[in-house]
Amino acid sequence: MGLISGARRLLRIDAWSYLDYKPIYSDALGMPNRRAFPEAQAMWVPAEDERRLAAYKLFAAYDQNQAAGLAEVGGDINARDRREFGDASMLIDTVMAHVLGREQTITVPGAEHEGDGTADAEAAMAARVQEMLRDWAKDEYLPMRLQQAERKAVSLGDGVYRLAWDRGKNRPTVRVHDPGFYFPVIGEDADGGDYPTRVHFAWELPEDPKRGLKARIRRITYELDWIRPATGSGVDQSGRAVRAPLPGTLPDDAAEGEQPPPPLTRGDFLNPDSGAISRQYAWNDEPSFVTCYLTDATWNLGDIKGPCDVDSLPLDVATFATRGDGEVLDHLDLLIDFVPVVHLPNTVPPAEEHWGQSSLAKVLQVLDELAGSDTDSSRASATTGSPMVGIWGKAATGSAAQEVAPGMVWTLGEGGGMIAVDTSKALAELRAHTHDLQDRTANVARLPAVALGTMDPSKVPSGYALQLSLGPLDALVSSMRLARDHKYALLLKMVQRLYLAGQHPDWVGVQPQPAKLTFGAYTPTDKAAVLDQVTAGVDKVFSRETAIRMLQDAGFPIEDAAQEIERIESRQFEQAKALADATGSTKAVGDFLGIKNLEPDPTPPPLVLPAAPADQAAPDAQAVTDPNATTDVTSANEKQGQSRGNAP
Repeated sequence: MGLISGARRLLRIDAWSYLDYKPIYSDALGMPNRRAFPEAQAMWVPAEDERRLAAYKLFAAYDQNQAAGLAEVGGDINARDRREFGDASMLIDTVMAHVLGREQTITVPGAEHEGDGTADAEAAMAARVQEMLRDWAKDEYLPMRLQQAERKAVSLGDGVYRLAWDRGKNRPTVRVHDPGFYFPVIGEDADGGDYPTRVHFAWELPEDPKRGLKARIRRITYELDWIRPATGSGVDQSGRAVRAPLPGTLPDDAAEGEQPPPPLTRGDFLNPDSGAISRQYAWNDEPSFVTCYLTDATWNLGDIKGPCDVDSLPLDVATFATRGDGEVLDHLDLLIDFVPVVHLPNTVPPAEEHWGQSSLAKVLQVLDELAGSDTDSSRASATTGSPMVGIWGKAATGSAAQEVAPGMVWTLGEGGGMIAVDTSKALAELRAHTHDLQDRTANVARLPAVALGTMDPSKVPSGYALQLSLGPLDALVSSMRLARDHKYALLLKMVQRLYLAGQHPDWVGVQPQPAKLTFGAYTPTDKAAVLDQVTAGVDKVFSRETAIRMLQDAGFPIEDAAQEIERIESRQFEQAKALADATGSTKAVGDFLGIKNLEPDPTPPPLVLPAAPADQAAPDAQAVTDPNATTDVTSANEKQGQSRGNAP
């Protein structure tokens, strides 16, 4: 049985098995150390989440240079002497900076065509939504929220956004949560990649003797369920704030003994055949039968009896929070058909998995070796700066140790001497070993020296060689951005729907658009080369919209592509002249230059020939009026010249 038990432990592979090499994380039973990770063993934490929570704390310790202190809590008495110089934190910051790029921009496909002569209502709607989303991002400090969530995702493996409609601010708000508080309910038969229909945010609140509060658990729950009859805030028999069904009302022509219909929320519809309640949401074409319920409850730890976890805490002993407008948060109908929570994995999760992987996962052992090498180097540098000295002779007799200091003079007897132990060679080897470990860390993490900023630019042979060295980083960033693209698209979709659900006046009649968050460039770019490509290829092998996008990616300060194209076209006078020569249309030239109400060219006056002499009026008139006449103006003039030549 012992061999079988050991074999089972060795064969255990999950999303955090790369940490099993650390004794503090995996004991004889494959579980984290209870002294080091007491939070993971709380009675309300599900068993399948214990290793995940312990992994989060371990990664956070590496990020904060506290891995040695955590190891000491686990029983390593020599761990306190270990040196940690911030290598893990530097790696996290570098990866996060490259994933986010220099800037982040909200874009809506089709908005760049707004203002064109061929633009339609869809382009105008896309441009309108894009502008309103950018205004929301500015008001909500979205770049700061991105930094908060991305650092959690890169360091811990997962990040979490939670959205809500704020009545006071009259806009959706977004908050970032530690993934250790996030507990999605994923059934045994469900795919881990599916969106969960029930999500908990739970954490413990410590005892507060000054306020007379006991140790508690707070849990915020979002759950998708069938639409139920309308409820209102009230109290139960014990005076606890709860929600209860509202009383139904009978119509005036109701028969005696007829039961009143269930009360409905405004806009709901009761299907008389099935008894189901449906609701028409502003963003759906068909009525929906589901809605999202919010519950914010708190339990005293002493009131929880029997085995239970975060998903099965008894609601009969819970205390429900009350919102600012008086609504009790006990299965409160949010009037939306989605869970306003976005889980952000750092990497593309494996098949049927839900969780991402920390960027530190594959390099933890190298970081441990690097900390050991730094510790040995620190000790060796102490002996190099203050060397060990050996003394022999009469003066050294009877003295166990002598003080070594600048200016110290020792008088030695006959035959005496001294020698200093040189440890500089060992220190040089340790420093070389440290550089090797740093290179190994960069290779495993797929961060070349140029990305870490440790490469001397003068040593780069060419731009092509630099581009080749960035190949691993390109693959890393592409994979990490792939894991984020649809998550941020989902977040922006939720923002639009919350605006519609909140009935914001600026969003009345707005059709939600497929918005996305575009990350900027992250590698050094040769702006001159990009500018040459754009100049040579625009309007020949690619459009001006593509050219503007290339310039934006290269780091040129272009904020709005459509406005930039409009400015460029308003100054294309040579092209406008060619257009005028080709079409002769003043309106076409005005549209091309963006000039409205351009006055057309004046109509040229008709050509008037000088009047002929009276004696030649008849032939001229005959030549003009008689269609059979063959005499033209030239022959008439010739005749007139001959007659004048023969005149005396």
